[in-house]
Amino acid sequence: MDGLNYNRNNFYKHTFCEFTEVALTNKLEIHHKSKSGSQYSFTKEGVYRISNHWGRAANCRWRLISNEKIKSQTEKCGFAKWTDFYSNSETEKLFYIEVNWKLNKVTFQHRNNPSYPNSAILRNAAATAKIIQTIKEVLTTTKWANHLIFDDLEALRKDVVTVLIEKEETFLQIKQRFI
Repeated sequence: MDGLNYNRNNFYKHTFCEFTEVALTNKLEIHHKSKSGSQYSFTKEGVYRISNHWGRAANCRWRLISNEKIKSQTEKCGFAKWTDFYSNSETEKLFYIEVNWKLNKVTFQHRNNPSYPNSAILRNAAATAKIIQTIKEVLTTTKWANHLIFDDLEALRKDVVTVLIEKEETFLQIKQRFI
């Protein structure tokens, strides 16, 4: 774990967090409004954030978990417990990649996530973004598989993505296994 206890005075300083979307209510007392227009309501358990932008927020990586696709510039309300905040750094190896095979979606998570699989390699932010880009290519296109020898494209995709997540091998090294 981080060793840090996050609260209203430090949650916005280099953190990673996943907020869960909640219904926007007029009952929330707004305690702070940022320069970018995001509004915050603090409780003993955590923080409500009302915002029209999620992802990178200043020096933080804050994701909104929603049941619907988030449209840019649409105001949403999210809640996160203080214990949901983890340290964020561009250079430390803090992130791992996970794939939702049913939805064919790839994302990154923080190493302090309770469901971190020890098999996943930890990377810094830039390396994580690069691997995610490659995985998206593998999941959504077929050109990368030209000239490879395989029987089942979906099985090949799963094999390649699993190696990208769990090993320090380049995409080219992985593809060379199938030539």
